[in-house]
Amino acid sequence: MLNEVYKDTRGRMDKALESLGRDYSRIRTGRASTALLDGIRVDYYGTSTPLQQLATLTIPDPRTIMIQPWDQTVLGEVEKAILKSDLGLTPMNDGKIIRINIPPLTQERRRELVKIAKKMAEEAKVAIRNIRRDANELIKDLKKDKEISEDQQFKGQEEVQKITDATITRIDETCAAKEQEVMEV
Repeated sequence: MLNEVYKDTRGRMDKALESLGRDYSRIRTGRASTALLDGIRVDYYGTSTPLQQLATLTIPDPRTIMIQPWDQTVLGEVEKAILKSDLGLTPMNDGKIIRINIPPLTQERRRELVKIAKKMAEEAKVAIRNIRRDANELIKDLKKDKEISEDQQFKGQEEVQKITDATITRIDETCAAKEQEVMEV
């Protein structure tokens, strides 16, 4: 019974960690990455469509992203969607493809990005603590229903705390790595 609780807790915490990783991939560093454009949706004939489903995204050099739509009529909409996003990127449209030059980050912008990364890490930690609370309540319910003994309840809660501590350590490591990547000139 407790093993199922541990397995569920680990699975949910791993998903929270994966979510943090996806969020971090959208934080801009000094290098071009197609992951920067993951959240961008384009109005394509009245339907909000992810950019990746409308165009080929390539990185010809470390500071440039090239977007080549399969349907040339959508170029203007792609450009508008990029400008509307909060990425602070300026697309250049030459009639066939869109180029986005990634400018080098200023020191001030790097500090802002580090603050955003730390905020995301803190939100992930809150999610982890909520998962821990749910698991502990589940263990208490098992004890109340007399499916486990009091000793098993305390050992179960201890194990859940170990899983939580390990996950929070991984979040801290991920945050530190992202911070180092952002601050790298």
